[in-house]
Amino acid sequence: MSTKAGKSDLESMAARLDAHSDYQVLRRLDPARQHPGLSGGAISRAVIVDTETTGMDPKSDELIEIGLVAFEYSRETGEIGRVLETYNGLEDPGMPIPPESTAVHGITDQMVSGQRFDDDAVSRMLEGVAIVIAHNAGFDRPFVEPRFERFASLAWGCSWQEIPWEEAGISSAKLEYLAYRHGFFFEGHRAEIDCLALLEVLRRPFGDTGKTNLKVLLDSARKPSVRLWASNSPFESKDLWKARAYRWEPERKTWYRDLPKDEAKTEVAWLKAEIFGGRSVALNMEVFNARTRYAGREGRQETVRA
Repeated sequence: MSTKAGKSDLESMAARLDAHSDYQVLRRLDPARQHPGLSGGAISRAVIVDTETTGMDPKSDELIEIGLVAFEYSRETGEIGRVLETYNGLEDPGMPIPPESTAVHGITDQMVSGQRFDDDAVSRMLEGVAIVIAHNAGFDRPFVEPRFERFASLAWGCSWQEIPWEEAGISSAKLEYLAYRHGFFFEGHRAEIDCLALLEVLRRPFGDTGKTNLKVLLDSARKPSVRLWASNSPFESKDLWKARAYRWEPERKTWYRDLPKDEAKTEVAWLKAEIFGGRSVALNMEVFNARTRYAGREGRQETVRA
């Protein structure tokens, strides 16, 4: 039996299994697969970025791998067309890579020794980019900006934070799980393949809404968001805070929550009723847009009252 015929037979069997309610077939992601180009309408260029690092803290750890995948998409519909170009590079951090980090991504000191990112290639890939997408932009952006200044002026979107996966019946936003739920698998934890896997997820429909996952992300990225600081709030109500998706900032000794700006007044009304005993409150919030979110810098200061 030829390899081609064998593949055809396997696909036929997979299709039969997939059609049965007791089975779900996962197909291996083909990184080389190319999709048709887009024509007509407003076609833009986006870049997916993924990083591997020596650790979790951008203030003390270093970037050691960056993967970039540039692609075209429709600004109106969120449909994704061709992959335009890709880049994957390693860089010597000038420090030993901790064993616990190597255990995650598999990158060793020997692999990065004497390596350096191609700055010109990264710069070219970012030309004309309308949005940078990462699957944890709050982690990736603070690592890439100090190394590649161009990232600081671009709009960012986060497929982890800005797509409400639970509304589509998906209980985890981990990339590997998202791939499973969208019918494929891949060998992850290296930068470029993670970018390609995320691109494949973004191509797929968001539940039965008629939108692609990318369209949902774009709609969110275009809206302003806020970080609401619940100043002078009691720490003792931590279970209530956590249930409401608040986080504790130990330096400021304050609970805070990130949310869309158009929900801020409703949230302050909840705080007034549930936390502050009905007393009038005036709370500080930082306002962000796609160019300032996830950068680790303060947003524009405003006050919201109830």
